[in-house]
Amino acid sequence: MSIQAIEGVLQQMQTQALQAANIAKPLPVQSGFASQLTAAVEKINQTRLSAVKQAQDFTLGAPGVELNDVMVNMQKSNISLQMGIQIRNKLISAYHEIMNIQV
Repeated sequence: MSIQAIEGVLQQMQTQALQAANIAKPLPVQSGFASQLTAAVEKINQTRLSAVKQAQDFTLGAPGVELNDVMVNMQKSNISLQMGIQIRNKLISAYHEIMNIQV
């Protein structure tokens, strides 16, 4: 192998190492209300998606998927959705209350 080929391989390895370092950096944490609300909605959605996936797997007869696990996860999904709806209702109620305050 020639020196130029070795240098080329070395440069490629350095480039890949830099790219991996950029990918490995954690995203800055946003601690605002909007980001917390978005994260909560995403978690509710992930719970729903995993419950639906597990129900589909059970319906298709995938091994290792039990009916009681499917039912529990569907209930967890339903409860988290209902909680999200109640929180939304409370937020809307608080917003209307604030908007009706006489200044």
